[in-house]
Order: sequence, then structure tokens, then C-alpha cells
Amino acid sequence: MKTLLDYRNEMLVTIRDHIIPFWLDNGIDEEYGGYLTSFDENGIYDGNGIKNIVTQSRMVWGLSYLLPFAKEEDKPKMKAAAHQGAEYLMNEFWDKEFGGFYWLLNRDGSIVDPAKLTYGEGFGVYALAQYAITYNSKKALEYAELGFDLIQKYAADNFRGGYYENIERSWQISPSGSYAGDRKSLDIHMHLLEAFTTLYQATGKEIHKRKLQECWYIIKTHMVNDEIGYGRNQFDLAFKSIPAINIMRTWNAERESNETIPTPTDTTSYGHNVELSWLGDLALTTIGERTDQDNDLLIKLLDFAMKYGYDHEYGGMYRDGLTSGKVLVTDKEWWQNWESLTGYLNGYCMTRNETYLNIYKDLWEFDKKYFMNYSVGESRQLLERTGKPLISNIGNPWKAIYHTGRAFAECITRLNALIDEE
Repeated sequence: MKTLLDYRNEMLVTIRDHIIPFWLDNGIDEEYGGYLTSFDENGIYDGNGIKNIVTQSRMVWGLSYLLPFAKEEDKPKMKAAAHQGAEYLMNEFWDKEFGGFYWLLNRDGSIVDPAKLTYGEGFGVYALAQYAITYNSKKALEYAELGFDLIQKYAADNFRGGYYENIERSWQISPSGSYAGDRKSLDIHMHLLEAFTTLYQATGKEIHKRKLQECWYIIKTHMVNDEIGYGRNQFDLAFKSIPAINIMRTWNAERESNETIPTPTDTTSYGHNVELSWLGDLALTTIGERTDQDNDLLIKLLDFAMKYGYDHEYGGMYRDGLTSGKVLVTDKEWWQNWESLTGYLNGYCMTRNETYLNIYKDLWEFDKKYFMNYSVGESRQLLERTGKPLISNIGNPWKAIYHTGRAFAECITRLNALIDEE
């Protein structure tokens, strides 16, 4: 029977000898700066040079946060790769006229889409705050704080609470409908929670703490069912749950499979529920405040996803379902399955409930067998329910080091703490 040490060692070898080396060897754009993120199933760059602020930021974040998990000989290269990426965010993505980060650039740095989506702005803050923490960069922290200030100035909905999410270059709200200027979502608010957590860790400033507290309050008050334990996907500006649609400039709208996303009103993302559980726990730990109701919600999010979103026959996490419990999309995508590793292991650390530990172990065996392409060094994108690959590429403009690398780092950290207790 495998021990916690065995699981820790398997994960450590994978991130140290596969995930980090793949991106260091292939992901640095030596010609133009920033990162290349689009790679086929063999790890070959496919020529798609589009640079998305989300993925470029996630690369900066990953090459900063994952530094302790790298081989010693890789750390200088990792620092250099993170540095050039941070400079690229501040020099090329930053809008010198209106402020904020552009949404999309071509590989050569020319502008494709200058919009200021709150999702992208938050990831810019997240990346530069983590870069500042890891490498002690005052410049990066200044940009992270400036990005935060612009979000508060232009994206905060001071009347209803929360944040507008879809914003154009000069900070006017995007049109309604498919550009979703009239919508809010759990996804974006959850990732703002993540960004504000890291920014507050970097600065310790009261304003960053208060906005982090406020973001958690908005999520738990308006965006989740705290009795049953699920989050709804999309809302109107007053937080009334409304049918989820494909929104332009999102992963669901641009995903390779070009599928039609189901649109009943009460849909939920199992991956977001589990991810929110551990990100919420991290935010509350960072703030230093929590209630029993907070803890109950974090566990209920895991329980709902485990009951309805976990495939108890084949393993792995489904993608989407109804809040009533019916599964809508049974295929398995990389990010839900990697984030769920952290979520359930974190649930075990919170409660010592062996059920969560067993889910973590089963998920790791599934991810290791079906998602990881060890011959290349990264995770496949999308699988059928049984584990057969549907889309085997290991990188695209939305997929880089973030979900996989973070899962390894977070799980190894928790496993180390559990091993120390034994």
C-alpha cells in the first residue's frame, strides 16, 4: 500500500523532472519576449503565437511560485525566465495611455484586442504580486498595486457590489449579450479572490485586506448556495442567477472542441466548486479570520462535487452539471481534475476525513495515468469519460503551467505537512 511519502515523491518527481523542465525548455519566446504556450501532443510548438494576458501572467506566476520545487540547476534559468516575462507584462501588455493590461497581443507584441477584462487584469495583479514576493521586485509590486487600483476605480460596482467583468480599452463597460457587459460570474470573482490574496500577502496593506474580505463576502452571499454547497455560474448585475451563455473572450467560447455549452439557468461547474473550496480556505487563512459558517461552506462545496461531479466508476471529475445534481458534460478536462487534487487533499487537511484523502489518491492515479503525457512533460487537455484522449495537445493560448504546476506545488506542501505530523 502506498504511503503519503510515496504520493509526495511521485508528485515531486513529476513537477521537478517534467512540468518545470518542459516549460523552461519550450515556453520562453527567445525572439520577442514573453511565452509560447501552444504545443501539440508531441510538445511541438504549433505556430499559434497569440499571447493572452491570462496565460502570460500565469507563466510569470508559475515561474515564481514554483521556484522551490525546481531542481537547483534549473533555478537560475527559472528566475531569468520569470524576469523577462514580468518585464514583458509591464512593458508590452501595459496600456501606457489608459492603464491596465491589454487582453491579447500577437507574438510580436502588436495589439490584437486591447480590452481590459477584469479576469485578465486580476491575473496581471496575481502574477506580479507573486513575482514580487519570490524575487523581491519593487517594480513588479508597484505595477501589481497599480493594477489593483485600476480595478477598484473602473471595474468595481459600487452600487450593487462585486465587479463588472467585461470592459473595453478605455474602461467603458462592454456591450450586453455575448460580450456580457450586463453579467457577473463566480469564475471571475473567485479569481479576483485569488489575486487579492496574493497581493495582500505581498503588501500587508489594509486596503488589500478589506477588498479581499469584501470579495469573499460577495461570493458567499450572492454566488453560492451555502445550504447545499454549489456555486452558480452566471448572474445579472444584481446577482440574480441567469442562464449561462457562451461569452466572448472566455475559455468556453474559444475552446477547441467548439461544443455548445448547455444553458439551463441552474448550472454549476464542479471544478470551480472544488477550486473555490481551497482558494477560500487560503483567503481566510491569509486574512486571519473565519467563521464556522465559512468552514461549513468550504466542506459543502467539496461534498456536492464529490457526490455529483466525481465519476465513481471511471475516476476523474466531470465538467458541468445542474445544481439539482444531474451531470450535463461527462468528459474530463485538465483544469478541473488538477485543481480537484488540491481541493480534496486540502479538505482532508481541514477535517481529517479519510474520504477526501481517498478521493485525492484516486484522482492522482487517474490524472497520472490518463492526463499526464510523461514522454513530453505536461498534461493533455481533454479526455472522454473513460480516459481516452479527445484533445491531446498540452498547451494553447489558455493552457500553460498554471493548473498543473499549482496542483503539484499545493499538494506537495500539504503532503509534507502531513508527513511531518506522522
